Amino acid sequence: MVAFVRDPASLSSSVRDDDRVAVVAGDAYTGDGVDRAVGGDGTPVDAVVSVLGQTDGSPDDLLTAAGEHVLAAMDEHGVDRFVTLVGAGVREAGESVSLGGRVMESLLKLLARAALEDARDHVETVRTSDARWTVVRAPRLTEAAHAGAFRHGTDLTLGVRDAAARANVAAFVLDCLEGVEYVGEMPKVADER
Repeated sequence: MVAFVRDPASLSSSVRDDDRVAVVAGDAYTGDGVDRAVGGDGTPVDAVVSVLGQTDGSPDDLLTAAGEHVLAAMDEHGVDRFVTLVGAGVREAGESVSLGGRVMESLLKLLARAALEDARDHVETVRTSDARWTVVRAPRLTEAAHAGAFRHGTDLTLGVRDAAARANVAAFVLDCLEGVEYVGEMPKVADER
């Protein structure tokens, strides 16, 4: 397994010290180190998972630029499985949206327009790639414990109170990575109510 991070010190010591994990430092936005992370020492990875997210001070096109670098490295090394995470505010054409979902979308457009547009552009790049992709969409993320059960689906309707524990999202991303149920789809995931 390869952990690609900007600052290896940000990883827990249990990850840094795990012999099964190769830590590669780099910058997904500039592409520095991406090829090394995907291609390894001549043995490419089997799949790539991206859980990048916008924070204060992030470039407006973080997900889009990073995704382009990742997909290019995947093409170069013959890696075709890609699972990426975006916010639930990214919609599919014709998708049914609850009243709460429409309120949240309006707030996102008002308060985080650049991040929402970046996520939409990233998804469009992924969808038009040759990768076997899955775009996981999650609502507000929390630090709650892994519940062992969570809701997911392409037709899952989310409201303003819905949230997803990071641990539950991680479990779902791994499920997507190991299965074929959501290849070429954009499922949502959320905690049980």
